[in-house]
Amino acid sequence: MNHRAILVIVALAGGLLGAPALAQLTPPAAISVTGEATVSVPPDLAQIDGGVTTEARTAREASDTNNAAMGKVLLALKGAGIDEKDFQTSRLSLQPQYAPNRSGPNAVVGYRASNRVTIRLRDVTQVASVVDVLVAAGANDLGGINFMVSAASKLLDDAREQAIADARRKAEIYAKAAGVTLGSPVSISEEGLPGPMPYRKMSAGMAASAPVAPGEETLRVAVNVSWAIKPAGQ
Repeated sequence: MNHRAILVIVALAGGLLGAPALAQLTPPAAISVTGEATVSVPPDLAQIDGGVTTEARTAREASDTNNAAMGKVLLALKGAGIDEKDFQTSRLSLQPQYAPNRSGPNAVVGYRASNRVTIRLRDVTQVASVVDVLVAAGANDLGGINFMVSAASKLLDDAREQAIADARRKAEIYAKAAGVTLGSPVSISEEGLPGPMPYRKMSAGMAASAPVAPGEETLRVAVNVSWAIKPAGQ
């Protein structure tokens, strides 16, 4: 067998081997849609963020004054019946305060100390009373309130089933309009879930005895589904 014949055989063999690979690279005919579902429920958990900020001429004075003030706040929370496992320090800071000086380095004129605590409430009806306790005990820095749902995972699982059903409904509409038959799903992916709801801000001066309406929290699920298709009648 001469060299030319060998080259022809190798080329034919390469073409036969490459044909399945090329076929595998061709994506199957499919319809891709996004299914959505939402569940709205009243929250059963609340998180309050608050604390004390103090200023003084020296770092030690600012820190000591802040520690004493925050100690009163923590004692007040215990006195209000809040379990110690449901509140914890979330941030501590001590920062110098500078006087503006355009002609040179800014001079340190004092220090600001801040101590914040996060309180978790398992009864949302206590929010207003706990805010009153914080303010009455000396908290002058209230970050806000975050309402949450404790059974979010179970509710989201229910919403996932509804989202798949919504995706199938949409895909069947497209399949009928295109004159094809819907097959099995070939891929399913869930869009990223939104993060926690932002805090509902309030100022310490307006917090005492302020009405608090928890309302409802809406949980949303979106899934991207691709369905295989085939000619109608198959």
